[in-house]
Amino acid sequence: MKMVAPWTRFYSNSCCCCHVRTGTILLGVWYLILNAVVLLILLSALADPDHYHFSSSELGGDFEFMDDANMCIAIAISVLMILICAMATYGAYKQRAAWIIPFFCYQIFDFALNTLVAVTVLVYPNSIQEYIRQLPPDFPYKDDIMSVNPTCLVLIILLFISIILAFKGYLISCVWNCYRYINGRNSSDVLVYVTSNDTTVLLPPYDDATVNSATKEPPPPYVSA
Repeated sequence: MKMVAPWTRFYSNSCCCCHVRTGTILLGVWYLILNAVVLLILLSALADPDHYHFSSSELGGDFEFMDDANMCIAIAISVLMILICAMATYGAYKQRAAWIIPFFCYQIFDFALNTLVAVTVLVYPNSIQEYIRQLPPDFPYKDDIMSVNPTCLVLIILLFISIILAFKGYLISCVWNCYRYINGRNSSDVLVYVTSNDTTVLLPPYDDATVNSATKEPPPPYVSA
């Protein structure tokens, strides 16, 4: 009986009705576009800070919305994310598994942060009401949200975060399956040497061996000396 590792049951070559390579490429391009848009907005805000300036009365607090230091940090993070997404897209397209690892690590980090948010909401449910009270007075639907029962509000937010976590987990599995698929495909092209006591035999790749065995006649039977 063949033993199969538990995590291999979740391995699949399909992702969102397409192949895992295609899904990873589309996911990398989507994240690339989003971060490029964020980078353009940040650069526009840095070039024209008066256009994106918010007064303390609009924000409902005595703090500045975004100073130059925070703006530069946000721009650096956006550039780094663009580089990571471009590496993942290139790695999936060119079948280079190592290029996908940074994007996979980012997905794990993002999933962990969202999980911490869910745990915080579950452990400290009153923090939601405090956060809503700190929003600006003209924030859309602020009064309607404050009128909702706190228990129902916590359940709604937890349900929303759970859906997001499930979707992010599915995307993580797609990227991981793409990494495994590329690794398996590259390893099948490696030539294998089998060494005995007096001879060394070079085994061809599996695909070539199956094609050659189908076209050639089988060897004659062995005759004992």
